[in-house]
Amino acid sequence: MQASTLTIEEPPIERPSPRQQAVLDAALALMVDGRDPLTMDAVARRASCSKETLYKWFGDRDGLLTATVRWQASRVHAGRYEVSGLDADTLRDNLLDFAESWLAVISSRTSVALNRIAIAEAGSAKSNLGGIVLANGRFAIGERVKPVLEAGRAAGLLAFDDGEAAFRTFFGLVGRDIQIRLLLGDALDLDAAGIRSDAARAVEQFLALYGQAKP
Repeated sequence: MQASTLTIEEPPIERPSPRQQAVLDAALALMVDGRDPLTMDAVARRASCSKETLYKWFGDRDGLLTATVRWQASRVHAGRYEVSGLDADTLRDNLLDFAESWLAVISSRTSVALNRIAIAEAGSAKSNLGGIVLANGRFAIGERVKPVLEAGRAAGLLAFDDGEAAFRTFFGLVGRDIQIRLLLGDALDLDAAGIRSDAARAVEQFLALYGQAKP
């Protein structure tokens, strides 16, 4: 009997150096703090580096914001997968891994602060932070998770016509109203056990909608 495997094929992503990671964490901390505007000067002061170094590494403010969003989104466990003897347990485990890590990220103070700034700037000409968050957050994660769903369909474990529609359903079941409530200041008590329970519930609901027995 062939063992079930799921081969990860992560897309090539240039990982920031440790010093660059410290700068990106400083930018996120600045957003959480909320006392100073998010400028290159403010990030340089918070990260104890020169503004010239920031421009060398990231180009401009939008470049820095793009790198910051990508750094935050990298905490979500999702990748490209190639199916080989995929079974229901392996599929469920990988969906649970994504759901749990995504819930942990969006419920963090840094993500809430980042999204609040993106929403505040979306209606102004200050920056394209809203587009940056969409492109490097939700859309990028979708392109990394949809292959998992396609692998499940290829293995006869999932049934759907449109991979994007199936992903949006899964995404909605995982997130529910949590993100909007956090953005509006609701003090949700989301500990690790609660996040895992919510993630498991979302996965089971998704499989109830799209799952089918492997022939």
